[in-house]
Amino acid sequence: MNEPTPGRLYGVGVGPGDPGLMTLRAVELIRSADVVAYHCARHGRSNARAIAAGFLGTQVEEALTYPVTTEATDDYQGRIDAFYTEAAARLAAHLDAGRDVVVLAEGDPFFYGSYMHLHKRLGHRYAAEVVPGVTSVAAAAAALGTPLVERDEVLTVLPGTLGEDELARRLADTDAAAVMKLGRTFTGVRTALRRAGRADEAQYVERASTADERRGRFEDVAPESVPYFSVGIVPSRVHVATTEAARAAGERATRSASEAALLASSGRKAPSSGPGVTVVGLGPGARDRLTPEAATALAEADDVVGYSTYVARVPANPRQRVHGSDNKVESERAAFALDLARSGRRVAVVSSGDPGVFAMASAVIEVAAEEYPDVPVRVVPGVTAAHAVAARIGAPLGHDFATISLSDRLKPWDVVERRLTAVGEADMVVALYNPASRSRTWQVEAAQRILLKHREPSTPVIVGRDVDGPEESVRVVELGALEPSEVDMRTLLIVGSSQTRWATTGAVYTPRRY
Repeated sequence: MNEPTPGRLYGVGVGPGDPGLMTLRAVELIRSADVVAYHCARHGRSNARAIAAGFLGTQVEEALTYPVTTEATDDYQGRIDAFYTEAAARLAAHLDAGRDVVVLAEGDPFFYGSYMHLHKRLGHRYAAEVVPGVTSVAAAAAALGTPLVERDEVLTVLPGTLGEDELARRLADTDAAAVMKLGRTFTGVRTALRRAGRADEAQYVERASTADERRGRFEDVAPESVPYFSVGIVPSRVHVATTEAARAAGERATRSASEAALLASSGRKAPSSGPGVTVVGLGPGARDRLTPEAATALAEADDVVGYSTYVARVPANPRQRVHGSDNKVESERAAFALDLARSGRRVAVVSSGDPGVFAMASAVIEVAAEEYPDVPVRVVPGVTAAHAVAARIGAPLGHDFATISLSDRLKPWDVVERRLTAVGEADMVVALYNPASRSRTWQVEAAQRILLKHREPSTPVIVGRDVDGPEESVRVVELGALEPSEVDMRTLLIVGSSQTRWATTGAVYTPRRY
């Protein structure tokens, strides 16, 4: 008597809960299977079986009952390993008898799915096929109506069972996140979100796509009400930042179309919105400080022009041409951008911070006024470095203040000295840009000497370095104790006035009235 041909093993994803989200392939295999297996707790109920129930008929059913679920036990892993070994043996008996076996998996079989443990034990012995399914993460994002990631953002999927320190670190380091396996881990996940500064962004979704679906702000959920089948979502920041601009652009386009129709009916021509140069402020560094208007301008550009370090911060777009250059060729860069625009291109010239503050807006407008009067130039503002540093420490710019660049590359040092003296005599807070570089090492000490003629040595100085960057540090020192050798080109200094206060909480502020 001939041995039967072994059956085939199928790991079939049935999606997050709504049977309508199952794939046609999944339905076909379930209906034609000899054996349908599914995992369940000791109460006998199975979410995966409940989703597929409408497609079950006369198939043999194998309920694979977990010996433990979330309760504490001395040898959890040992008992689970033994359970999967026994379950695999049960399914192998069917396969050896020539029966096709479908193992139902909620969501996707290879996405935190129990099926993968059977696949490890059986996939090399029998013909096996895995049918993907809609994950709970995808269903949760759809339920929220919020994209997970956009453009070049990074999505991190985390199990809530990680330690709080590790969760907080990973949540702080990523653009968007999905946190699985909540239930009893909910409180620890919430603490990690708060430590990472992401709690206000986080959303909660429970039993996505089912009649029992629940969703809302993560912070508003009572921990004791959270089941295992729930997900925490920290959604796309780029989407939030660009949605308002996209809607506004749509409204403007609608208005423009209406205005064009009116102009056409009157016999007049609508103004052209063709090529030109847009000078865009990228803000101090973090993507969430990029304004919606700036994001839209970058997305619409055919060419991106700028200092190579700043160009690297622009999200990659395969449609665009990128032109990076050295930081000391501002006029040449401006002329290059204006040439591109004159040839019919839409050009974005990028600057860190605000393009009108020691940056490219002045250079572009100057060159355009002298040599390219026919090329339209628009400036899109950005968050300045001074305001970013000030916000990190409190409100040191709460009253009159000045901004001075300590670089003497484009103006004589005696001009810098006169301005520092004037600010010192006027008792104004001053933000010092470009304080030092590899070739300029003495200006900070010179500025310190000048300001100490008009300020007490105890005057607070905010030393902000690489704000919004990976090496960010913001600290406060007294003017008399400022160590110039610790200041570099990536540093911005804010020197207080006689009215500036350094509170015991660590905050620095300048009152709005004397």
